[in-house]
Amino acid sequence: MGQTVFIPRELDANEPRVAASPDTVKRLVGLGLDVIVEAGAGTRSRIPDEEFAKAGAAIGKASDAGKADVVLKVRRPTDAELKGYKAGAAVIAIMDPYGNDAEVAALAKAGVTAFSMEFMPRITRAQSMDVLSSQANLAGYQAVIDGAAEYDRALPMMMTAAGTVPAAKVFIMGVGVAGLQAIATARRLGAVVTATDVRPAAKEQVASLGAKFLAVEDEEFKAAETAGGYAKEMSREYQAKQAALTAEHIAKQDIVITTALIPGRPAPKLVSAAMVASMKPGSVIVDLAVERGGNVEGAEVGKIVTTANNVKIVGHLNVPGRIAASASLLYARNLFAFLETLVDKTTKSLAINRDDDLVKATMLTDGGKVVHPAFAKADQQPHIEPPAIPATTMVADASAAPKKSAPRKTAASKSPSPKPKGTA
Repeated sequence: MGQTVFIPRELDANEPRVAASPDTVKRLVGLGLDVIVEAGAGTRSRIPDEEFAKAGAAIGKASDAGKADVVLKVRRPTDAELKGYKAGAAVIAIMDPYGNDAEVAALAKAGVTAFSMEFMPRITRAQSMDVLSSQANLAGYQAVIDGAAEYDRALPMMMTAAGTVPAAKVFIMGVGVAGLQAIATARRLGAVVTATDVRPAAKEQVASLGAKFLAVEDEEFKAAETAGGYAKEMSREYQAKQAALTAEHIAKQDIVITTALIPGRPAPKLVSAAMVASMKPGSVIVDLAVERGGNVEGAEVGKIVTTANNVKIVGHLNVPGRIAASASLLYARNLFAFLETLVDKTTKSLAINRDDDLVKATMLTDGGKVVHPAFAKADQQPHIEPPAIPATTMVADASAAPKKSAPRKTAASKSPSPKPKGTA
């Protein structure tokens, strides 16, 4: 027998995705690996056990994890799951290690070699392994669908004999992968779309999709992107200027979608309670960052909040999981693309090259220790997240700014844009 890959059913009630598809199972078998899929693992992603079996997997039970050399998951394994894994097994998942030092230490204590897929570097070689992009892309799409459902009006302009229905105005805050897909989806549905981001590269990307760009384009803005393509956290002064620019704009919008996330930090507050209060009754805000503290004051995790002025703030959990059938297929391909680099094609067994850039970037624990440099002292010195910049700071500064100081900025060209690399 070859080495065994195990795909469990996710235990989190809010996680309907699965870490394999019939296609990736077939590919894993083609690498010479034995694949066991826990019964019911794909049910909530519309993949019945029979489809996995046809692709070459054995349908097993949770206890089969004990004989697996590789465990593929969506979420970080629980303590109970870890107790069933054998020491030395490779566990590949979205580990969400920030602020979860005890859980990271537990992975090391269990003796597993854990890989955190969200740390995959954004380089050409790893594009097919980029789980942040694949899942954020779907989250951006679903955010527009969720916003449209709550808005309960037509999005496109419709000219009829009975009169004209005006197009909905949609504002996207944060133009990373999720934001760009939200722009594209809202445009396809016929909305008038504007967008904002702190990264200079976003301006051309927004214009290429037919939307208008809104941002304070000062010197700080010109340097607001990391080498990896992520947004930097902006100063309080910049956030105040941006708030002044967007406050009046938000009041005129029908749907606002916020997507701003910064790795390892709480989500920045972009929309204050005062801004929400300025919006028209029936307007909708979809906060895609709600699980990291939220971009919107008043957003609640897993809830749709209706404010006193009848604005809905949508804070759904696990938005990619809301379209699990699509999200699982993409996520499974991300995992396979990475696992394939860890398998020796001659011996058809796991052969982890610890000098490989992808391994060094994603390996969280190994040999009973936390080895990722950002978390190497997780079991001795817990990581403490810095506080988010409070929205009240922005409100005070924004309200003090005269309206004339907030001219509308629009993109001047529609040149083709490169592959998006911004915040998810």
